[in-house]
Amino acid sequence: MSQEPTIVSKEDLENRDAKWVSLKKLNWKDHTGKERVWEVAERRTRGSSGLDAVAILAVIRSKTNAFPASTVILEQYRPPMDKFIIEMPAGLVDANETPEQAALRELHEETGYKSDKVLESSSILASDPGMTTANMKLVTVDVLLEDKLEYPDQKLDEGEAIVKRVVELKSLYNELKEYEKKGFMIDARLNHFATGLEMAERLKGSL
Repeated sequence: MSQEPTIVSKEDLENRDAKWVSLKKLNWKDHTGKERVWEVAERRTRGSSGLDAVAILAVIRSKTNAFPASTVILEQYRPPMDKFIIEMPAGLVDANETPEQAALRELHEETGYKSDKVLESSSILASDPGMTTANMKLVTVDVLLEDKLEYPDQKLDEGEAIVKRVVELKSLYNELKEYEKKGFMIDARLNHFATGLEMAERLKGSL
């Protein structure tokens, strides 16, 4: 029986009891030589690659131009925000896995789409540098379909509840605004990308 997810309780967590993250205190000196203290969260899952996670921008196209260039976005409840978040496919990088391999795996698991062509893989990016050492790469992949738009089955792990939606790239910015009106929260990475597309279109010819 399905029900709306909800926070049952919230309490302090000791580092020794944490499985996924730890809290550290940094003692550092600023540009004047003054000693300062900073609290920082670290992932416990980072492997030897030094990379925590990937986000995936999937460009979905048709060989016959049967539909406009599109992308896939996800609706997923995120307990830290206690909200449904609209976001790109994303996930942690497994041991002995390249960022690109992780991106293709996560895309297939979360959306059902397959790709064998990476268009671009970013440098390592800071996720939230004022609070955490967590980092990521943005991997852009090409999903080229034979003809009409297809909706393959997701390959979700037990306990995952993720809704996928395919959106035309030219409509992405406005679609996210509609999500906000419905009470959803937009992930910053997806919002930045959509805003960049929108601003490029609005300023076309004026730069």
